[in-house]
Parts: sequence; C-alpha cells; structure tokens
Amino acid sequence: MMDKEQTQNFIARRTAQELKNGDLVNLGIGLPTKVSNFVPENIEVVFQSENGFVGLGPEPEECDIDSHIVNAGGMPSCILPGGTFFDSATSFGIIRGGHLDATVLGALQVDEKGNIANYMIPGKMVPGMGGAMDLLSGAKKVIVAMEHTARGNPKILSECNLPLTAVSAVDLIITEMCVIEVTDKGLVMTEINPEYTVEEVQAATGATLIIAEDLKEMK
Repeated sequence: MMDKEQTQNFIARRTAQELKNGDLVNLGIGLPTKVSNFVPENIEVVFQSENGFVGLGPEPEECDIDSHIVNAGGMPSCILPGGTFFDSATSFGIIRGGHLDATVLGALQVDEKGNIANYMIPGKMVPGMGGAMDLLSGAKKVIVAMEHTARGNPKILSECNLPLTAVSAVDLIITEMCVIEVTDKGLVMTEINPEYTVEEVQAATGATLIIAEDLKEMK
C-alpha cells in the first residue's frame, strides 16, 4: 500500500505520460505541480505558472531554492533556461486566449458529465476559485489528477453536489486506481492499477464505470 506521497507521485508520473512534445501546459496547485518532476526525457514541454511565468521547472533542491521564485501555490519553484516572467494580465491572456494545450488540475469532485467542483466546500473559508474557471474554459485539454477518494468517500460521482467550477470541462481523470476518459456515453475506464480489481475501483467510485474492452494496466 502506498503512502500519500507515493500515491501522489504515482498519479503525477502517469499524468506526465499524457503530455506531448511542444505542449504548453498549466499545472494547478497541489498534486498537479509534481507532474513537472516526471516528464519523460524524450519529451520537451513548456510549463506555464498562473502567477506569471513560463519555463516552470521541477521542484528545486533545498540548496537551489530562490525565495523570489514560487509556483501558483506559493511553493518554491525554479525557472528553466529560456523561461520568462511577466505580469498577471499577460498570464491570463495566455490562458483565456486558448493558447494552453492542456491544464492539469486537482478536484474535490468530478462527475460523469465532466462537471468539476474544485474550489469550495460550503461553510468553509476559501480564498476563491483563483484561475480555475479560466483554465477550465481556456485549455484545449483538461486533465484532473487527484486521489480517487477523500477519507474513503468517492470523489468521482454521477453528479457533483458541491458548487461547480465548470460544466462539461473535464476530458481525462487520473487517480492512483485508474485512468478514466469522460465521453458522451459516460465514464470509460481505460487503464487500471494492477494492485486493484475492477470491482474495487467501482466500489470506490460514485458513478457507474464503463470498462474499456482493451483495458490496460497503468504504468
């Protein structure tokens, strides 16, 4: 059984496999920022950070931390050679202008229609939805990278019951248990972690999964 860090790294590593050479990609706060650590060596991807730069690199070593460079979540980051800083207006011009090939975001809930709730739990203090709404409407591909459940409760549902951030926006869901494509017919599980059975994945999911005929093992 994986601990939390191993689980998040497993999800991030599988998510990185979705990126294509030359892609411009935004990484949301939390788990998605780990994706930059696992980009395959033969793939060159440019990461955009919502707070104002392109050329986001992997997590820096302690000896290399520059307190002036942080990602959108305020965590220490680094900028790669050729990267550049700019203001928030330019950053959101990239996002809203449809220039992102993909965005990777976390979520509180996702449902079988591709609706996503990822910014607010009623009754709890929140800083706001940030740029999530812009990213979900502006990126060409939306990947949700998240743990499959929260304290044992399903996060993938037939219908979200938290306030929605966007409607019919999600294309792909990647968790430690499986990979799910959001289609017009419903949620199609295309890959499964061999540590789980199909029955275990379904039991942890609050929506009916369609099992792909060529179901593969996650790697």
